Amino acid sequence: LNQALGSAESAVDIGRTSGSLIFCFILAAFVWLSTKAVDRFTSILIVGMVVAFFLSTAGLLSSVKTEVLFNTIADGEQSYLPYLLTALPVCLVSFGFHGNVPSLVKYYDRDGRRVMKSIFIGTGLALVIYILWQLAVQGNLPRTEFAPVIAKGGDVSALLEVLHKYIEVEYIAVVLNFFAYMAIATSFLGVTLGLFDYIADLFKFDDSLLGRTKTTLVTFLPPLLLSLQFPYGFVIAIGYAGLAATIWAAIVPALLAKASRQKFPNATYKVYGGNFMIGFVILFGVLNIVAQVGANLGWFASFAG
Repeated sequence: LNQALGSAESAVDIGRTSGSLIFCFILAAFVWLSTKAVDRFTSILIVGMVVAFFLSTAGLLSSVKTEVLFNTIADGEQSYLPYLLTALPVCLVSFGFHGNVPSLVKYYDRDGRRVMKSIFIGTGLALVIYILWQLAVQGNLPRTEFAPVIAKGGDVSALLEVLHKYIEVEYIAVVLNFFAYMAIATSFLGVTLGLFDYIADLFKFDDSLLGRTKTTLVTFLPPLLLSLQFPYGFVIAIGYAGLAATIWAAIVPALLAKASRQKFPNATYKVYGGNFMIGFVILFGVLNIVAQVGANLGWFASFAG
């Protein structure tokens, strides 16, 4: 809104607090309306995000420098392998579709194959965009420039501000902003939809106007207040979310799958991989717990730019 409504002669400055309130109220309204409303709005945002992504990163990808990407221009230590474990909890949350599975099962009327297909397509698209995004950013922004971004807790606006110094074409900077904020909006809608249905089920709120209003308030009010109190706390929060997600998105689903196969041996749908896949998922979850606890206790190296 600041960019769209402002000009050199008359600047528009909607502050972070007002921006947070507008963002939360508009997107929460779609979740309050229905799953279909979220589906339609998310589809529009994803199409816009993909178009904006390729318009912006086309220029960035064409200007990727191998010496920046592989950091051969840096002096001294250039090994980043020690930081690998600290990234695991964040990666788990970044691809954490698990909280949406009950909503997808409900939306697709318990059709397991359609649920699986939507998960594979959704996470596959996210993975492709994530890899290209990493290539575009890491190939243009020297590692030393990440210090101010890390200092602000990985804030997207801080990253874009630093990255703009390395973007020569002005339209790329504008489109990149659109991509970043549409990516945040789609993530917000996807995560909160699953949380919304969980809270409605937990507190036995019905699907009436009053029931959905109560669910909306319980879902959105606490994180809104926390985001206003800790505006740069996203990366810290997502790290702890990774620790919690390890339980409900890795270990518990694996144990549920094992129990379900024992209770319903003749089920019409079964995830591939057998007991090996169940054990692998649990092991991955345990590794995430070690990574998050170890990072908090200073057992592992932490990159500061």
